[in-house]
Amino acid sequence: MIKSLALIGVNFIYACTGICTKMASQNEMLSWTYLLWMVGTVGVIGIYALLWRQIIASVPISTAYMFKGTGLIFGLLFAYLLFGEQITVYNIIGAAIIITGIALFSKA
Repeated sequence: MIKSLALIGVNFIYACTGICTKMASQNEMLSWTYLLWMVGTVGVIGIYALLWRQIIASVPISTAYMFKGTGLIFGLLFAYLLFGEQITVYNIIGAAIIITGIALFSKA
């Protein structure tokens, strides 16, 4: 259970890079705010890489990569909650398939 939560948490952190890059894209290229958001992106990726390395050292790689699907779900939630993007029925079906796959894989 702890390892599953760690995998979800590290993929949440990775999904945060999407927030940083989206915020950067809303600024003029190479402006100070653009550069600050891009530095934030690199920082978040660095944190993710360190945590990911620790996780894959302690769980099977197939399990670790299976949880990468949670990053897509976080991205969908961020798009809706932070940027006002619409969630479609197809998005919900896709998220349900991802969650079902992770649950089935975890039971195997």
